[in-house]
Amino acid sequence: MQLSTRRRALKAFAALAACAALPLAFAQTSAPKHKALIQVSDNDAQKWNLALNNARNMQDDLNADAIDLEIVVYGPGIGMLKADSPVAKRVADALKAGVQVVACENTMRNQKLSRGDMLPGIGYVDAGVVEIMKKQQQGWAYIRP
Repeated sequence: MQLSTRRRALKAFAALAACAALPLAFAQTSAPKHKALIQVSDNDAQKWNLALNNARNMQDDLNADAIDLEIVVYGPGIGMLKADSPVAKRVADALKAGVQVVACENTMRNQKLSRGDMLPGIGYVDAGVVEIMKKQQQGWAYIRP
């Protein structure tokens, strides 16, 4: 085989090998991330512990990097996001583990709570029920312990 023919053959082989690797590379980078939304609207430490256990179990089972988790809090449940709440440490641990915890500002206004009353690191949404609705429309799984 002539040198130029060999080079063309090698280039063609390299191109075919690259094309063959594309589906594998695409499959590794395009795996959809799981998305779960947990609603907590109860001022009950047991319900909160159940919700936090659910979040941790999902992260353990699916791998924390493979799931986006958000806990949406409104109504009476908002009290458990205060700095002196009986579940404050567990909520802080969940935040450190990558769980988003968001408080409903409508509820906060109605209960005369400010951001200064709340745990550091949580997020805020205008309306908890609207946040839940929007996330469900985006394909998030809905969980209510």
